[in-house]
Amino acid sequence: MSAGWYVRRLSRMGPREIGGRAQDAVRRRLWRSARPDCPGVADARFTAVLPAGTLAAVPTDAVKSLVAEADRLMAGHGEFFGVVRDDLADPDWWYDPKTGRRAPWGYAFDVPYRNEDVVGDIKQIWEPSRHQFLTVLAAAYALTGDERYAERVAELLRLWWAANAPLRGVHWISGIELGIRLLSWVWIRRLLDGWQGAAALFEHNPVALNQIWHHQRWLAAFPSRGSSANNHVIAEAAGQFAAACAFGWFPASARWRKGALRSLERHLRSNTFHSGLNRELATEYHGLVLELGLAALAEADAADVPVPATVRIVLLRMTDALAAVVDDRLRPPRQGDADDGHGLIVDGAGTDRWASLLATGDAVFGRLAWWPEVTATDVRTPLLAALIRPYAKNGTGRAVSRPARRPARFADAGMTVLRGPEGIWCRCDGGPHGFLSIAAHAHADALSVEVRHDGVDVLADPGTFCYHGQPEWRQYFRSTLGHNTLQLDGEDQSVSGGPFLWTRQARSRVLAVDTPDVSAGGTARWSAEHDGYQPSVHRRSVELAAESRELTVVDEVRDSRGVVRLAFHLGPEITAELSGNRAELSWTRDGEDRSAVLDLPSQLSWRAHRGETEPPLGWYSAGFGRKEPTTTLVGTGSADGAREFTTALRFRG
Repeated sequence: MSAGWYVRRLSRMGPREIGGRAQDAVRRRLWRSARPDCPGVADARFTAVLPAGTLAAVPTDAVKSLVAEADRLMAGHGEFFGVVRDDLADPDWWYDPKTGRRAPWGYAFDVPYRNEDVVGDIKQIWEPSRHQFLTVLAAAYALTGDERYAERVAELLRLWWAANAPLRGVHWISGIELGIRLLSWVWIRRLLDGWQGAAALFEHNPVALNQIWHHQRWLAAFPSRGSSANNHVIAEAAGQFAAACAFGWFPASARWRKGALRSLERHLRSNTFHSGLNRELATEYHGLVLELGLAALAEADAADVPVPATVRIVLLRMTDALAAVVDDRLRPPRQGDADDGHGLIVDGAGTDRWASLLATGDAVFGRLAWWPEVTATDVRTPLLAALIRPYAKNGTGRAVSRPARRPARFADAGMTVLRGPEGIWCRCDGGPHGFLSIAAHAHADALSVEVRHDGVDVLADPGTFCYHGQPEWRQYFRSTLGHNTLQLDGEDQSVSGGPFLWTRQARSRVLAVDTPDVSAGGTARWSAEHDGYQPSVHRRSVELAAESRELTVVDEVRDSRGVVRLAFHLGPEITAELSGNRAELSWTRDGEDRSAVLDLPSQLSWRAHRGETEPPLGWYSAGFGRKEPTTTLVGTGSADGAREFTTALRFRG
């Protein structure tokens, strides 16, 4: 990073955080030459096993999907962020197949992991070393008894431990990687428990003990601090807590367990709105934090370690919030950053992450009457549910009020979901820009809307695509023009100071919300404004009329003499024919042809853009590292004085 970036980053820190980071810097220098050995361990035993009968409760179709994925992995085949790998039978743990580069060897904190020209794409290198593909193989062993899976897991773990000595190389840089890797190791040991070589691989193996101890020592020394205490600190605490419970063989285990639980409880609260939505306002991280929290809770209950009641309460609220915001196909909003990160993977490819989380929530907390139905099955739910005590029986003594009807407005998060007939779903964004002073995973998307019909993206949030190495794409996918909102004078509403840093954040406020029962034919309304274009003000009002199946968006720009650009990004399944200020939209869903008409503001001059690269415009990212061309409609014109721009989207029968 440039010197200017470090100055901007420093400006977003408080004195306490600066002091803590200074201590970290000193400790890193000391650790360069002082690497203590793992203390001796005697009579270590693994007792955090699955209860009898757990594996028999896994649905047959989920087992088949898992085994199919495990067999692909056994053949060496896998995919990470859109890049296919065929070397997973004997991977090079430091190699990035995307760029062809290999990360340099050396003291971990000297490796310039943000420099793709030197290291390669760090996400491509880190992801396999979370060892979540090994948890899949371990689960395949547990469910089939086929020792080939267990032997492959053991072989690859030994290779990784030999290639990644403590504090050496790229896999000892980031706490979130160490935390998730520890969680994977806990589950690998649990799922291999019936294999005769499990104890020799873990508790009777000095190399494994040394790795587990050094991972926990690292996490205790270098927690994410202050402006960085987002989902990373949850992963660090969850991984350390899980290891200290399941691998509690070391003199420091009790201290590590206590500290990790204290951190987990504190940061679960601070990372979550009272409504249950994640404060980063990035849905994928809501899923990650919920997965990590449930996994940590499973270890606590398996080890009979009491946890504060607030831990279960926060996870309960997060689950209810997820159930409230998903569309009719169980797809949540596509808001903010998304890097496809998971807390625990024991399922086959194609397993619905959100259905799995709701199924686990049902098993642990109990579903409410308004929850959407979940028919998909998975492996993870019965495993977690076997370890976590059901909420009604956990003995917390805390009565928690849960929503009697499906919430549509999350006032603290600024999110409102308008629903209409035939699966019409519209998310309106009038909330905070992001979380903490840097708002690392936020996008400049104030007042944006996201519209679906029966689960199909019609007006789409384009997604994320990348983090490092491709700054022009990172900038586009989190820009104002990259969302369904209004841009003024070619500027973003919030000012970026780097890939995970915002130096000025637009402030939004919701002015009015009315979400009647659409089944009765009512009209849902939402209105909000933001100050990102000071002294100008952008105000937007949205109405969804159930009877006519029409969505109306009115944009108003006050006190402006600038140039307006209004963007509407269509989903990848949508075909558009633009004529003047009218776009005819069509798509197919479940073999049926669907259509809609989009009447755009006549004061603006409209153009359709698709798959452009200089600069980027007209793209959709279904997942991290993947992008595809899609159609973006952009209207350009003047905003002299006070102007209103009305857009109407009408769904046809």
